[in-house]
Amino acid sequence: QVQLVESGGGLVQPGGSLRLSCAASGSIFSINTMGWYRQAPGKERELVATITSGGSTNYADSVTGRFTISRDGAENTVSLQMNSLKPEDTAVYYCNAAIRTSFYGLFQHYWGQGTQVTVSS
Repeated sequence: QVQLVESGGGLVQPGGSLRLSCAASGSIFSINTMGWYRQAPGKERELVATITSGGSTNYADSVTGRFTISRDGAENTVSLQMNSLKPEDTAVYYCNAAIRTSFYGLFQHYWGQGTQVTVSS
């Protein structure tokens, strides 16, 4: 089994910063792309940022220049540094990872349980 566990959410004032972390554990052979998605109330889940095993990154236009994604391959972790937070960043943030559990297995996407980020004064 594979688990993704997020941490670091909370309440922050506009303009503030938060750092989210996600650790993958369990029967992991290799991890390809890792990323963060978010879902605000009444809205669909959307991509925030992704990072490949080679370190290539991709960001949603709405967070470019404010958020930075990084990963530690040895520790199977991915982090999201969020600066200059805005009220519209309020959402539940989910970690996602494409994981292969065996040499002959296919990559499958796994999700964390989500962590709440609230930006409000």
